[in-house]
Amino acid sequence: MSRIAAIQMASGPNLNANLLEAGRLLKQAAEGGAELVVLPENFALMGMSEHDKVKARESEGSGPLQDFLAETAARHHLWLVGGTIPLSVEDANKVAAASLLYDASGNRVARYDKIHLFDVLITENDERYNESETTAAGDQVVVVDTPFGKLGMAVCYDLRFPGLFRSLVEQGAEIFSIPSAFTAITGKAHWEVLVRARAIENQCYVIAAAQGGYHANGRETYGDSMVIDPWGVVLNRLTRGPGVVFSEINLARLREIRKSFPVLEHRKIRCLMPGKG
Repeated sequence: MSRIAAIQMASGPNLNANLLEAGRLLKQAAEGGAELVVLPENFALMGMSEHDKVKARESEGSGPLQDFLAETAARHHLWLVGGTIPLSVEDANKVAAASLLYDASGNRVARYDKIHLFDVLITENDERYNESETTAAGDQVVVVDTPFGKLGMAVCYDLRFPGLFRSLVEQGAEIFSIPSAFTAITGKAHWEVLVRARAIENQCYVIAAAQGGYHANGRETYGDSMVIDPWGVVLNRLTRGPGVVFSEINLARLREIRKSFPVLEHRKIRCLMPGKG
């Protein structure tokens, strides 16, 4: 078995303060025995506007956010999914919402760019989101071999697109990392249902690390970071506020479920997106 953790935060517009908080929680995760840790979406910056992340963008392979992730992973000997950070793309007015995976030596071993962008109107409170205005969508499915199993990477709004997760499973995924920042309204309505559904239908572990609380920009995120097993059981969760959600991943249990209840073998329709990793 492997011990893993999901980090929950309520990040704000002060990048340095967010990194201090992330560092504190990652240290706590390491001291609790976690070997694989997932940070939430936008862990380093929840700006006052969507354009703040464009100002904070980094070139691939260089910048304080990437340095923080690499150095922290190496210091604590963790495999670390760095939530999302803004990386430069060809369009100078946009960024990639990049989820980077580092190994326990601080080497970057994978990058997943969020594919599905959050362009919606939430009618209950008249909040409008237009993520595509400042974010360039990714187009690659990423599954990575790790010491804990094959990790399929996704981000937040991706959760609503089961075809992506089925594509991850087609490439061998056994664990899903889902850094997120669900709104309070959509989280209350759909978060747990979606996270557990992705685990059940794909017979995978899910590590769902969320933003959870009130933010300086007036936004409220739902939180409820959790770890789900391949049978859909909630192994551990944190409903609100900053903290660390610990759990165990047991691939023997995953294989037992897949053998005794061979849903994946019964598939009649295959779904495979372009992939790497």
